[in-house]
Amino acid sequence: MSERLEGLAEGDHIVTETFALNRESLVRYAGASGDFNPIHYRDDVAKGVGLEGVLAHGMLTMGLAIGPLAEWLEGAGHISSYQVRFTKPVYVPSQGSVEVTVAASVSKRDVPEAGQVTVALTVTIGDGVTVLGKALAVVSPA
Repeated sequence: MSERLEGLAEGDHIVTETFALNRESLVRYAGASGDFNPIHYRDDVAKGVGLEGVLAHGMLTMGLAIGPLAEWLEGAGHISSYQVRFTKPVYVPSQGSVEVTVAASVSKRDVPEAGQVTVALTVTIGDGVTVLGKALAVVSPA
């Protein structure tokens, strides 16, 4: 098993990273994903369906959440499962950006011989509002 995973204990902080999402980020993601729902780029449409404004794609937020952990692994293991619950939308202002912060920590250390580690991902925006709930990834050794 990798030393990187072997040395982890429950409660250990793994990585924190902050991303700035702006309207250009949403356009780029729409192009890559094929999701051109206008609630992701038109305020009038978003507000017309009861939203406060344009919001980030849920899968974009989910992808940002797992990225820092995947990079941290550096081949020492792989993410064998990943789950989240979308709890709050990530509204993106027409000017400027919204900061999305991802923090990963060890939630559960399975039997050391098996080597699996369950990682809790805390995903917040701006003033600490959590936007993903029950965000967990299981990491298995390489």
